[in-house]
Amino acid sequence: MRDKLESMHGPTSTRRTILKAAAATVLVPAPAGRRDELQEALDDLLRMGVVGAQGQVSAGHRESVAGVGHAALDGRAPMPVAGRFRIGSNTKTFVSVVVLQLVGEGRLALEDSVERWLPGVVTGNGNDGRRITVRQLLQHTSGLYNYTADMAALGSPEEYREHRLDHYDPADLVAMALRHPPNFAPGTHWDYSNTNYVLAGMIVRRVTGRSWAEQVRDRVTRPLGLRDTYFPYDHPALPASSARGYQQFAPGWPLVDVTELNPTAADAAGGLVSTTADLVRFWRALQRGELLAPVQAAELHRTVLAETYQDVRAGMRYGLGIFWVPSGSGGFWAHPGDVPGVSTFNGVTDSGDRALVLYRNTALADRGAMDARALRLAEDVLMR
Repeated sequence: MRDKLESMHGPTSTRRTILKAAAATVLVPAPAGRRDELQEALDDLLRMGVVGAQGQVSAGHRESVAGVGHAALDGRAPMPVAGRFRIGSNTKTFVSVVVLQLVGEGRLALEDSVERWLPGVVTGNGNDGRRITVRQLLQHTSGLYNYTADMAALGSPEEYREHRLDHYDPADLVAMALRHPPNFAPGTHWDYSNTNYVLAGMIVRRVTGRSWAEQVRDRVTRPLGLRDTYFPYDHPALPASSARGYQQFAPGWPLVDVTELNPTAADAAGGLVSTTADLVRFWRALQRGELLAPVQAAELHRTVLAETYQDVRAGMRYGLGIFWVPSGSGGFWAHPGDVPGVSTFNGVTDSGDRALVLYRNTALADRGAMDARALRLAEDVLMR
């Protein structure tokens, strides 16, 4: 993996599939008597070794949902088709929407320095908040070290059990990153770093006087009616109706139940919990202009080359909390999300007319084939 803990809430070292979601109005099961693209992909993932997987496809005014496998290794319950799960770095797009709304209200600017809002926070070892802008945080061009590479929770089953309930303040996470020099000068390159969004969340609090999670709730989830999307703060468990999550720490090792995790380790970089239905609604609303004014929506979609992810897909680009994935004569918008034991893949067309949300409750050490299969599903669904 590129970073030992990037799988907590963002793209990982193995081939990362990048997909997104939108929503529609009528929820129906996949049609009986034929194996549609979603069901075929889920069946393939089950054969590849997942305990369970679930997905939702939106096309026009109809959606199909499907699930395969089980909610837990004991095989007692099927994989739920409406269960809540940790969405990892899908959280980043929610946070970016909040920041851009604040920009639209004139309360901060994308070219403001980090130092302006967080004086003295980003300093030492060559790190300098005076040279880093809000835009660079949201676009991963700050050069800041990715703090998740220094977290112990995914080093081994023993380290996970020892550290899974650890509480972190945002300043703790940033301090991990600042023990290292920057990877490059701000604005000169692109590389994914969860540290950027922890700082963005801190700026939201400084600007508004309230946490990023409260702002996401009041500005995004409540207005859209996303009743199952929330930040659990220090609560490490998921509702009983949710699937368990399983992590394979190295090839050939057994699966370990990693469902319990203190979400403060992810914070604004990846701490939200949601459902496929809520994510579908969010992505569709975003692409249809329900969350951002046109000027801010244009900034969201203003991209740079995602330099370190060209092995995933040549020409992949990153906006402000959103990927552009080229495909054939077109492409789609996306952001993956991962935490221990859960991988989420989402995709949405530019207009929001087609969308996909797919998640699995198993993270294998060698996940390249699964990620490639999810990417193929996104192209089958979105690029027809």
